[in-house]
Amino acid sequence: MPLTIKMQKISAIPTPSYAHNGDSGVDLYAAEECTLRPMERRLIPTGLKLEIPYGYEGQVRPKSGLALNNGISYANAVGTIDSSYRGEIKVPLINLSDRHYKVEKRKKIGQLIFAKVEEAVFKEVKELGKTTRNEDGFGSTGIK
Repeated sequence: MPLTIKMQKISAIPTPSYAHNGDSGVDLYAAEECTLRPMERRLIPTGLKLEIPYGYEGQVRPKSGLALNNGISYANAVGTIDSSYRGEIKVPLINLSDRHYKVEKRKKIGQLIFAKVEEAVFKEVKELGKTTRNEDGFGSTGIK
């Protein structure tokens, strides 16, 4: 059974929908126009407020086509929308290119994915269990 997300539109934007059967994310659209200068960051409103059910989160992610073709990404890579948030969804775009980029109203600026969330309980211990990796991190598996 699909997850039901209550939605309030506060601007004349397209309703989020899945472009293709089996897609994991719905597109988000700009609710206003602006121009991003090279290396400029700006919070772009989407014209949407959502009621995400308890136990879920929304993950706002960049559009790969905007990144590849125009150097437009997110200032925070992936944004989290908690189930308790009821404000307008906004996207922190950054222009990583050397050209101005015009954000057009009603054009795609991101995608939104919903994920189940587990609440954690932390237990302090004197020692953690051993693994084959242990504390090896960044680059520990080599670069080929």
